[in-house]
Amino acid sequence: MTKPIAVQTAKGGKLANPGASSPAPTGASRVTMQKAVLDLYAAEPAPGGSKPGAQIGSIPFQFNPKEVTITKAAKWERKPAKAGKTAGPPEFKGADGSKLTLEMFFDATTTQDGAVVKAVEMLFGCCIPTEQSLSQKKSTPPLVVLHWGHITTFVSYVTSVSAKFTLFTADGMPIRAVCSVALEEMPGEPLKQNPTSGGYDVRRVHRLVAGETLASVAYAEYGDPTQWRPLAAYNGIDDPMRVRVGSTLLLPTPEELAG
Repeated sequence: MTKPIAVQTAKGGKLANPGASSPAPTGASRVTMQKAVLDLYAAEPAPGGSKPGAQIGSIPFQFNPKEVTITKAAKWERKPAKAGKTAGPPEFKGADGSKLTLEMFFDATTTQDGAVVKAVEMLFGCCIPTEQSLSQKKSTPPLVVLHWGHITTFVSYVTSVSAKFTLFTADGMPIRAVCSVALEEMPGEPLKQNPTSGGYDVRRVHRLVAGETLASVAYAEYGDPTQWRPLAAYNGIDDPMRVRVGSTLLLPTPEELAG
């Protein structure tokens, strides 16, 4: 699948979202709610910009966004035609990067813990260099991709985060926040996809949903259910029959799995 201009959907029914692998509903099958997530990747040098490397984290949406705004602009130049009755022909000068804005809502009124503060801090952390990049003297913030069910957006970087805290505990801890997040496309190589599975050719995290097994995940990801054994070994799972719903799996590339 080519690099998306705005959004792309998975090919052949395979899901693009690491956290969503339920099959498309048929007949009376029930549709499972898919939660949006911002996946964070280490930025690696690429021609014209950066490309996503290994996944280094994710920021799940507590509530799916009500709106997602994506803009794309093209630059055209038109020179006046001398003594002409109409304008001169336009000349295409290039395309601006895609931009995406959305809101993330966090609420901890039930638990009244630091979950909201932690989520907001993770968002602000997308605007500063990662610890890994500082250790390698690159000083680069993470790259971000929005996943929501079958939909994946372009690889981007966070240009701004604005957090409004609207509710506090008696001792001043924020327990509700609305965050406005602005992303802009990062030019460079897109996330590579495996032609067999349609999955991204980077390590990523998959969260098990009801009805899934290691074998079904292996089939969806690698096209071979027997790969559940090396997948279990890669994740240090001793008893594959007791993997709980909601558990996360690290999905290596096919080459890593074979190794």
